Amino acid sequence: MNTEHSSKAAPVNVDVDASLSGQPRPNHGHGIGKEARRRVIWGSFIGNFVEWFDYAVYGYLASTIAAAFFPESDKQTALLATFAVFAISFFVRPLGGFVWGHIGDRLGRRTALSLSILIMSGATFCIALIPSYSLIGIGAPLALLVIRVIQGFSAAGEYAGASAFLVEYAPANRRGLYAAVVPASTAAGLLLGSLLAALLSIVLSDSQMAEWGWRLPFLLAAPMGLIGRYIRTKLEDTPVFRELAKEDEVIHAPVKDMFANHWRSLLLAVGAVLLNAVGFYVILSYMPTYLSTELGFGATESFFATTIALLTYIGFIFLTGLASDRFGRKRVLISASVSFILLTVPAFALLDTGNFLVILLVEVFLGAMLTLNDGTLPSFLAELFPTRIRYSGFAVSFNLANAVFGGTAPFMATLLIGLMHTKLAPAWYLVAAAVISLIAVLCAKETSRKPLSH
Repeated sequence: MNTEHSSKAAPVNVDVDASLSGQPRPNHGHGIGKEARRRVIWGSFIGNFVEWFDYAVYGYLASTIAAAFFPESDKQTALLATFAVFAISFFVRPLGGFVWGHIGDRLGRRTALSLSILIMSGATFCIALIPSYSLIGIGAPLALLVIRVIQGFSAAGEYAGASAFLVEYAPANRRGLYAAVVPASTAAGLLLGSLLAALLSIVLSDSQMAEWGWRLPFLLAAPMGLIGRYIRTKLEDTPVFRELAKEDEVIHAPVKDMFANHWRSLLLAVGAVLLNAVGFYVILSYMPTYLSTELGFGATESFFATTIALLTYIGFIFLTGLASDRFGRKRVLISASVSFILLTVPAFALLDTGNFLVILLVEVFLGAMLTLNDGTLPSFLAELFPTRIRYSGFAVSFNLANAVFGGTAPFMATLLIGLMHTKLAPAWYLVAAAVISLIAVLCAKETSRKPLSH
């Protein structure tokens, strides 16, 4: 960048930095109004919502989907194949993280988010259109596999991109609160997907569900995705990214720069994400299976208990975002890890009392405890990397941890119960994840209320 260009850009750069530092200025908060902020929030919310709505429906209706796409000769094998297709979507996420991170850091956050939601919602919609195995044979499961791969790839940029988008638009003293919208949208999608699938199972007969009922939730992805894309295309890219582009500081190979110059931050980020990856899937996804299979509760009771945990999660997530703005990211993340280390095993022990009221209270407690981590993590990860590689750093670290430890958490929990011969095995797995996350956070610097570096 030449001297003349630098002298012209410098005053604008100072202006943006002052805005980010939270110092009083006439256009505090990047000069955007309430309506623009509202569009930013909804545009960021809806992508993760659609993604997790799909995951909830797919998981809850797995047995019905298995019957539609796989031969009926062996129901157990068909169900396993259905879950295997589900798991593959996690394995392609690291690749998606690299690609969407590059697009987001090279071409802009809005470009990446507008494209990813279109591909993801379109793929989800297409699941509803796949003919059953009885009509096209092996083509049915193959089509399902291809679509799930596309879904996993496109969804890999959503959580990271939405978090970066919100953090870069938020006032410096509210970045934690703004970023908490992302995990809230994840839990909301999971909750609504589960509720809709349960409602359809109650309202429709078994034959209606098998023939066409299971397809209805997937059809909703198209209008939701189009609404999300419309909102996103009406937004400007974030102030800090626009400033980066104006100064001609957007780099051509953000992933290369990340590994060459920010590998330490990348390692810390992967470690910090570990508690989120294991905790989210064990507490909010695997728990109904644990309650019914290991503790003998009915499917309705198990589903209700997990619904309570999700509602608690959504209710508390914004409070922890606010707490991280006031007390700092490290303090809240450390509190989360220490809480899981000390209290997870006793909490799981209480689940085995057989008292359903106790189980509900434990679910509320675990859901609230998880928000200490999840409500703070998006802003922490976004602030950990400079603007020029923020999307890549967040997307790669988050998707690596979730692909290796998140998507496999229910499998590992079940495996450890058999190997350790104790129902407390999932709790000890959570403790191990919390220890690693605690070490990573302790080694990181405090990131809140500081200007976002280029």
